[in-house]
Amino acid sequence: MTTLSTYLNNATHTDNATAVSNVILTIADVGKNISALLRRGALAGILGEAGNENIQGESQKKLDVIANDLLLEALSSNPNCAGVASEELDNSTAASADGSLLVLFDPLDGSSNIDINMAVGTIFSILPYNNQGQSAVDDDFLQNGDQQLAAGYLLYGASTILALTLGHGVVMFSLDPDSGDYVLIKDNIQIDKDTSEYAINSSNHRYWLAPMQQYIDELVAGKDGERGRNFNTRWVAAMVGDVHRILCRGGIFMYPYDTKDAKKAGKLRLMYEANPMSFLIEQAGGASTDAINRIMSIEPTNIHQRVPVVLGCENEVNRVRDLHKQHNPA
Repeated sequence: MTTLSTYLNNATHTDNATAVSNVILTIADVGKNISALLRRGALAGILGEAGNENIQGESQKKLDVIANDLLLEALSSNPNCAGVASEELDNSTAASADGSLLVLFDPLDGSSNIDINMAVGTIFSILPYNNQGQSAVDDDFLQNGDQQLAAGYLLYGASTILALTLGHGVVMFSLDPDSGDYVLIKDNIQIDKDTSEYAINSSNHRYWLAPMQQYIDELVAGKDGERGRNFNTRWVAAMVGDVHRILCRGGIFMYPYDTKDAKKAGKLRLMYEANPMSFLIEQAGGASTDAINRIMSIEPTNIHQRVPVVLGCENEVNRVRDLHKQHNPA
């Protein structure tokens, strides 16, 4: 039986290996507390609205705030963290000036699912910090996805799962409720190049660009259309749940650009969601783009930057890209 701590002790992916491992263990420990709160649900008084909005202008759930505070406190106290940034907060928080790492997190992805007892999760990304001796600021976090040293998510569902990449493949651990250990359950996860499952919020069809409308129309037409085979829709309404399904059995997930709000390039956040999930997907043999460009090559300009996201099985992601290029050959 391989536990998370054993796995990390054997990891030699970077000069920062010990620091990265220590930070991951801190996140995993907080995940145990969040998981316990979710299991208690209404009994713990964590359901419902918190009565305020986050930096994105979204109403916060009570557990959004609790999870954010738990992670922020634990990571800020970790001597390896020079700075911490949360999707829920306007600005990053400086931590240890001697730290060599920066950590970004979405404390509770899919929090609208909390009150109906569906899957939610925590997403995290770990970046290097090269200005030791100085207080970390927002600009220090503006590194493209290829700079990530590690990324992953905790999925709080029927069981608590930790999916993780250190840059050499993807592994999954399950939290053993008896021992309190995260136990390795899947190693060297690989995604098939083809799939018959797709995830998208189809209610936005009228707002999509023409190539995305064409792609989804092809899938809906099934065996009677151009693709000549049937596809199934699966939609968790939490990115962490949809990405988990793709890592387990393949698929494609899309939250494309739409015209519903012209001020937003996309819904998902590059630094807190798109980059860490893209790292996992690429390490599992999949692909991740903004419909045309590779997500992890995007140079960020703001820690709360939004991007369209199309990720999953390589051949379907490429089909979306090709349709967009056909409509915009330049």
